[in-house]
Amino acid sequence: MDTYVELEVDFPPEIAELKDAVHRFSKNVLRPTAIALDRLADPQQVIDRGSILWKFMRSAYELGYHTATIPAELGGLGLHGLSLHVFLEELGWGSADLAISLGVAGFPFGALAQTGDRDLIEQYVKPFVADREARYIGCWPVTEPAHGSDWGGSILDDNDATNKGGRVIARREGDNYVINGQKSAWVSNGTISTHGLTYLMAAAHNDIPRGAAAAFIPFDLPGVSKGKPLNKLGQRALNQGEIFFDNVKIPAKYMLASPDNFQMLGAKVLTSANGTMGAVFTGVARAAFEAAFDYSRQRIQGGKPICEHQLVQKRLFEMFTKVEACRRLSRATMIYNDRAAVPALEYAMAAKTFCTQAAFEIASDAVQLFGGNGLSKEYQVEKLFRDARAALIEDGTNDMLSLAGIQLVMMRS
Repeated sequence: MDTYVELEVDFPPEIAELKDAVHRFSKNVLRPTAIALDRLADPQQVIDRGSILWKFMRSAYELGYHTATIPAELGGLGLHGLSLHVFLEELGWGSADLAISLGVAGFPFGALAQTGDRDLIEQYVKPFVADREARYIGCWPVTEPAHGSDWGGSILDDNDATNKGGRVIARREGDNYVINGQKSAWVSNGTISTHGLTYLMAAAHNDIPRGAAAAFIPFDLPGVSKGKPLNKLGQRALNQGEIFFDNVKIPAKYMLASPDNFQMLGAKVLTSANGTMGAVFTGVARAAFEAAFDYSRQRIQGGKPICEHQLVQKRLFEMFTKVEACRRLSRATMIYNDRAAVPALEYAMAAKTFCTQAAFEIASDAVQLFGGNGLSKEYQVEKLFRDARAALIEDGTNDMLSLAGIQLVMMRS
């Protein structure tokens, strides 16, 4: 069982074709690769040049999947709204870790494309779009050793970010910015990335942080260095690691958001990131349900398949209902925010927190239905459980996002 009933009455045929194509890729390439990488003891092996990670990345880039959100007029797939949700759910169904890695790879280039700056588009966006060898890999360096989910406070209140004081500082020097500081080990694609849209603090001339900002930074510049890849419980195929900046000089035009307009960009980025997590983990929830459903029809206990036991049937239907609720909420949110002039960030936060929590609960139930086999690495549900657990923390902990989300709801009332 690897399909679901599509409840969109007028589901566009071109999106149905996209869904089928991405599902085949996820089933035949993404999922087997993620499972194999998950079993490697050393995270350095995941990213070594001989690793199958790179075969996967080249396969994805050859299909143009790295350009999912790049506008079609620039050569990208130009996915948005419904098509983007379908794309992300199918990748998440395959495996969250590589789905996230592939999505983050295009993040800074998508941000550049939205600037409309022809020079930056020619220099960086078009080569990224044309890339078929995974030579261009983006990341989104936000988290720092002393700052993680609290960065979200700067979206609601820039004074909050200034008072807490991020530790990566950009100081203006003529036509350039000079950047110093460290991003922590949780940066997705951190040690394999070539470019990043980096959250930082812009400093005034007296070196006092003036406010949150965001800069596009090529990582081949002098002064950029990387830490070792992080060894983790879940999402082990997703490379994560530290990035260090030591007097890194970038042109002023690479500062895509200053303290004066950071909140606008930050809200847009956080809406996109949280919406993406909702879609990806809808796929994870569905994968866990399908695994449990299939297993329940094969496993014999009490002289019959366990799917014929009423308690199992009740649990399976509750899992099914949660998956469908995830899809309804995350899809509606992504479609609305694609069309709305002002994004509804609180709904993206709701989609992220609800879908990741549901994915964790469904994966946990799947492990329970598998019994002892659910604890064995021979079965995928063990990996799904670990991957889903990580989602309650990444891209903003669910507790912190809930507090920020309710503030936004109260502001609207």
